[in-house]
Amino acid sequence: MEQSFSVSKRYLFNDSDMRAELEGHEARTRREIDAIDPDDFLNTSPDDLGEHFIGEFTVDVPVLDEGAISIDQSEVRVDVRGDYRRAIWDQSQPFYVTGTQVTFFVPFSGDKELFRCHPSRSYLRNRPSAEIRDGELVVTVTALDHNADAVKAQFARELDMTRSYLSWILSDVHPFNEALPTKVREHIAARREKLLADRGLAASLGYDLRPREGAARTYAVPPKRRRPMPRQRASTTRPFVPEPTLPDDEYEHILSIISNMVDVIERSPAAFKGMQEEDLRQHFLVQLNGQYEGGATGETFNGEGKTDILIRVEGRTIFIAECKFWRGPKALSKAIDQLLGYASWRDTKTALLVFNRGRALTSVLAQAPDVMSNHPNFKREIADESETRFRYVFAHRDDANRELLLSVLVFEVPE
Repeated sequence: MEQSFSVSKRYLFNDSDMRAELEGHEARTRREIDAIDPDDFLNTSPDDLGEHFIGEFTVDVPVLDEGAISIDQSEVRVDVRGDYRRAIWDQSQPFYVTGTQVTFFVPFSGDKELFRCHPSRSYLRNRPSAEIRDGELVVTVTALDHNADAVKAQFARELDMTRSYLSWILSDVHPFNEALPTKVREHIAARREKLLADRGLAASLGYDLRPREGAARTYAVPPKRRRPMPRQRASTTRPFVPEPTLPDDEYEHILSIISNMVDVIERSPAAFKGMQEEDLRQHFLVQLNGQYEGGATGETFNGEGKTDILIRVEGRTIFIAECKFWRGPKALSKAIDQLLGYASWRDTKTALLVFNRGRALTSVLAQAPDVMSNHPNFKREIADESETRFRYVFAHRDDANRELLLSVLVFEVPE
């Protein structure tokens, strides 16, 4: 019985070791993080950097779209001199017969380079044969008769082997992808810490730091207790001085003072009945000034206008907030615009106090998150355990790489 078909011998999963490729991939991730200009690195949100590199270096294992397989057929000349079943005396010259070539096109999504990697598990001898193009796996079967079942069966074998190898590739890649977010964020944090330490070392030497065009001068200082602004030593020269911002624990403390004042309102509703924004704001300022040595002020110029609550320590603004009664989603969106207009480039911790009076609180709490997430400067939400407090990261109005933290606190006040 003569040979009825053959498959093109372009073996897949045969060129490089998958585990070695993953190790190299991880090393490339670290190199690309380290290659970012230090000033650009410090000026960009660590979360944004993390999302970029996680997306860039997550390994995308190919997935076959078997529902979209198509075929092509053509006539082809086949050299059969190697067929021992044929009496071909001169093996030095090709001996052609006419055959039929059937080409199967299997679309796929994912990284085509993974088709050349052999996984940690594989068949002892067999590997599928195909040509890899952009977005397509091309399997060619050449037949010397018209046995459609035999051609289809051979393609099915090639496809089945390819599925098996892709499943083994996925088994190797899955742990890498699972660990990648943590490794990326840890490496970004480590580099950021080193760069900040480098800047601190240069500043401590007491000489002017040679300026570089476009160099950044702002970053968040490590958390401090109660006195949020570290004192800078006096110097006749001007060394590089990082611009401090409000540490997270201090921000939480300010919000807790505000929340405690709400508890007072709830316990003594008659004393606050009918108060307007200005009157309510004044009570919050009294509590804040008890902690920040007179540094909390109201209706204070900052950025483009007068913000309702502003806290300054040693002449530096560390916190700004706006107080608004709930008057619907549009009014809340305008309040966000107003707050962003007040926030200068250095202001990174903000709050919006929303007073609810005479409306169903559940309705307000249901509408507020949609307003925040649909705002053009919205970047992401941060989980908060409180039912009446929401926390978000927003981009500064004029600098998408500069982020500010915005907490929305919704309070019920007596009519």
